[in-house]
Amino acid sequence: MNTQSGDWREEVDEVDARLIDGYQSGFPVAERPFRVVGEELGVTEHEAFERVQRLRDEGVFRRFGAVLNPPVIGSSTLAAVKAPADRFDEVAEIINGYRQVNHNYRRDHEWNMWFVVTAGSRETRNRILDEIEKGTGCEVLNLPMLTDYYIDLEFPVVNTDRFARESVESTEVSATRISENATGDLSRFDAELLLAIQSGFPLSETAYRDIAAEIAPKLDDDVTVEMVLDGVERLRENGCIKRVGCIVNHVVTGFSNNCMVVWDVPDDELDERGLAVGELPYVTLCYHRPRRPEQDWPYNLFTMIHGRDPDAVDEKVDELATEYLPVDHERLYSTETLKQTGAQYEELVGE
Repeated sequence: MNTQSGDWREEVDEVDARLIDGYQSGFPVAERPFRVVGEELGVTEHEAFERVQRLRDEGVFRRFGAVLNPPVIGSSTLAAVKAPADRFDEVAEIINGYRQVNHNYRRDHEWNMWFVVTAGSRETRNRILDEIEKGTGCEVLNLPMLTDYYIDLEFPVVNTDRFARESVESTEVSATRISENATGDLSRFDAELLLAIQSGFPLSETAYRDIAAEIAPKLDDDVTVEMVLDGVERLRENGCIKRVGCIVNHVVTGFSNNCMVVWDVPDDELDERGLAVGELPYVTLCYHRPRRPEQDWPYNLFTMIHGRDPDAVDEKVDELATEYLPVDHERLYSTETLKQTGAQYEELVGE
């Protein structure tokens, strides 16, 4: 399959399409997960596994496993620097050298490098930001999430939609407050389990059994597959895991245009407008972050729109600005991916 081609979806058969769009979440938490998937798709266990493996090799899937929820597990923040043009690559290399930096993008703005730092505690997170500021010589804009209205990068890709979720009718939203001092309150077992799966599950027909074998030596104890299955379910129920499935590479599948729009919303209107905007199908992310007036940053509401067509993305931003958010705003298009992984932690117990 040539995923760089605009007609790559024409090469996808029905089974692949159901895998790509139907298993971004809800992947079975069972000892033989591909057997369950195969039965649901009408193919054998081995064929279901081989299809997922092939789609990952072709770049449609970035990885297979769990999507972690950093604000629940520990402390995370969105940060930015103004990297000088003649030192841009050097600054990116320093920032990307931290395992806890899991996303980094160039954006067309004075604050031109935007990255996410995740850690097991606020103290570790802030230490990393201080080190980045000293190591790069660039002032850091620190914007931790304060309220989550809607965050979900799960959307159908086997289609001709111009922007993400064009064919989705509605979205469930809520105003979830985020604590900067979260620590997850994890048991030793759950912490080791999260560390083992943070980069993805082993891509095998016995993924959960393989995870059990990996963490047993670290716990100096026997670990059964049932313990891992129970642990994954427990972490999903308490919000540390957002979903389990095949994580789609949206850039490879055509959604290469993403625009982060920042809005200066009156504080007393923030929840009302955040919830209204979060419900819109074409909005993939919507959250509240602090203003930083001392750094000339007046914006407090962030939205993201992903699309195949930049004109369609701009059209939807225009709609937001006209019908839902008639306030000052700026559009920060992503122009280069500098780093993209799942959330990464060095340790979660005693960090």
